[in-house]
Amino acid sequence: MQALIRQLLAELGEDPSREGLVNTPQRVEKSLKFLTSGYQANVEEVLNGALFTVDYNEMVIVKDVDFYSLCEHHLLPFFGKCHVAYIPTNKVIGLSKIPRLVDVFSRRLQVQERLTNQIANTILDTIQPMGVAVVMEATHLCMSMRGVEKQNSVAVTSAMLGTFRSNPKTRSEFLELIKLRAGATSAPEMSASVRLACITD
Repeated sequence: MQALIRQLLAELGEDPSREGLVNTPQRVEKSLKFLTSGYQANVEEVLNGALFTVDYNEMVIVKDVDFYSLCEHHLLPFFGKCHVAYIPTNKVIGLSKIPRLVDVFSRRLQVQERLTNQIANTILDTIQPMGVAVVMEATHLCMSMRGVEKQNSVAVTSAMLGTFRSNPKTRSEFLELIKLRAGATSAPEMSASVRLACITD
């Protein structure tokens, strides 16, 4: 990989041997391996050690999970907040494992729509809850640094499965609860947002 990065620097018009760049290939390789470490992660191992039988059938929400990912189209970062909810039948996931699950799928080359669905479908398949909801809000540097150069735009994607899809009251309750972030603007009120509906069965 380091040889390829040196070649890339040269193609960009730089001198890979100058002082400021001589160790850049090593740093970039280390950085990229970390940012794509989700490919080596085992989702079952992440979750299966933290599944618990609990007599609880109300909504569980983990909101404001920070995530960072790389857009597969330009290899530029996109980052923001992820909100996850599910209604258990007889099993729950250890709360700390949900941010870890978000990290597993974020640390791959991604598009936000697929990332949203992967998180939701994994929870659905793992614990078979009554429903799962995931909303992601992100700033994409491929939009703010290049292309349309809209620095204040935010992309919002959602996946609503099970009762979150079939029951408007349940869906509305979840959306209202994630709007309660202190000092933040709720998704429907964002002045410059790109809303990408990604709602699946």
